[in-house]
Amino acid sequence: MHHFRPIATCFLNLLTLTPYGPLHLSGGSSPSESGNPTRRFSLFPSIPLDMEDYLKLFVEETSFYNRLVLGTFLPESWWGPLPHMLQGWLRNYIGGVLLYFISGFLWCFYIYHLKRSVYIPKDAIPSNNAMLLQISVAMKAMPLYCALPSLSEYMIENGWTKCFARISDVGWPSYVIYAAVYLVIVEFGIYWMHKLLHDIKPLYKYLHATHHIYNKQNTLSPFAGLAFHPLDGILQAVPHVVALFLVPMHFTTHIALIFLEALWTANIHDCIHGKVWPVMGAGYHTIHHTTYRHNYGHYTIWMDWMFGTLRDPVEEDAKKM
Repeated sequence: MHHFRPIATCFLNLLTLTPYGPLHLSGGSSPSESGNPTRRFSLFPSIPLDMEDYLKLFVEETSFYNRLVLGTFLPESWWGPLPHMLQGWLRNYIGGVLLYFISGFLWCFYIYHLKRSVYIPKDAIPSNNAMLLQISVAMKAMPLYCALPSLSEYMIENGWTKCFARISDVGWPSYVIYAAVYLVIVEFGIYWMHKLLHDIKPLYKYLHATHHIYNKQNTLSPFAGLAFHPLDGILQAVPHVVALFLVPMHFTTHIALIFLEALWTANIHDCIHGKVWPVMGAGYHTIHHTTYRHNYGHYTIWMDWMFGTLRDPVEEDAKKM
């Protein structure tokens, strides 16, 4: 067992590391070897001054995003008096709606019109009514979807997570390692959250079934990517937030990955199998929508492969021949 001690020690060090130094669950500061107070990560209000200065970087960044988005689309008199967190929610809502419609319309225009019958057989193209229903479901859920990134920003700005503001705070090698570990945690978490939404009958009946009414190729479209019960969509995004408490993560990258989910979910619902290993593309996800018991993964096929739920679209096509 002693061979595993270095690995275990390394993992524990990762879990207790923050950009501000080792993790401490109390306020105040402890003297370093040089006699200067060390920065502490605290889950409590008593945060040292240098920690407060560092956390201001997150607030400045989100304030910039607020001015950029809200200032472009709304008079400042409408959003300026709002509390910072509410400004963040409104910015996330406007950004989410724009991303959903712009990406969805461009995607559909390309695959259903410019490349008509190239990627999708004519009889498999979803009807306008089907896509309008998906848009309606997504728009009803969008206000609650945006609560999660707004909450994560609040926790980050208050120093509750392991987020760091600048890549230079940790260096590029560490940034890449942390981002990779973050993505593994997200992949693992979304796989099991998705699987439980199928396996636990009340969760499926009252939450996930809303999304699975789209169970044939001619009912799936890029607009189905966010057509969930709002609580279902939030639960499947929760691993993005949980990971912030487990591994240091660059703040801007975290925000970008959350919003890229809108593009990714559009991609895996367009029914076009890209055949890029090990990506869990639309070919795999279309099988999930027709069997309900396979391909629960998110970005890659690895979790389904490890846990025995993988079904390959190429092999499925071969069986039909």
